[in-house]
Formats: sequence, structure tokens, C-alpha cells
Amino acid sequence: MQTNKVIIRFKDGMIMKGNTSDFFPNKIRFHLNRLDGKIEEIDTDTLKAVFFVKDFEGNKEYQKKYEDTIHGAGRKIEVEFTDGEIISGYALGYSPDRPGFFITPADLTSNNERIFVVKSATISIKFL
Repeated sequence: MQTNKVIIRFKDGMIMKGNTSDFFPNKIRFHLNRLDGKIEEIDTDTLKAVFFVKDFEGNKEYQKKYEDTIHGAGRKIEVEFTDGEIISGYALGYSPDRPGFFITPADLTSNNERIFVVKSATISIKFL
């Protein structure tokens, strides 16, 4: 089973980093193998988003840009979260009836490979 590096952000602002091999968008829970070795069972409804990342460090000097065009990645979308953060990307297979959806970031040079957005943590979802 493939292991994914993830940074999970909770609705209350807490952040956890680790690996998961059992995250699926249609499941209400998954396991996170934290970097300190502890295993946590995560309830998806408590989350803001799951960031599937290239590495855990990222680049603190990095400046976001949203100019990349990604063919075949779906419709361009902008999501505003309840905490005020706004992210842009492309969504393929978005359905308003599902509890969440994946975004491919609009910036191909960012540390994020894809993002699972928990819809209950959003205040606005706009197709551009």
C-alpha cells in the first residue's frame, strides 16, 4: 500500500505531520503515523484540509503564484476557508453532495502535490 506524506490542518488550527496509507475521500476516519512515531486515528470531519506534500519542511522563503495552467486537471477553483485562508487550484470530479474534494494546486512549484478540502471547513467555493 502506498504511503503518503501529509500535513493535516484541523478546524481548530492544530496541525499534525506524518504519513498515511489509508486515507480515502469516502471514509470518515484514517490513520496518521506521526513523525514522532505515534499513530493517531483522525476523524475527517474535524479537519480543514489534508495537504499531500513533497516534503515536511517546505520552503519558508517561498512566494505563492497562481499562474500555472494544468491541462486535464479539471475546472479552476478558488476555495475560502472559515479561517480566511484562500487557495486556488483545479478540481476534477467536484460534487456539492460529497463531504470533501481534491484540489490540484494552481502553483506547480509549491510543496503541495494535492489537497483534500473538507467542505464543512469552507465558506465559499467558486469556479473561475
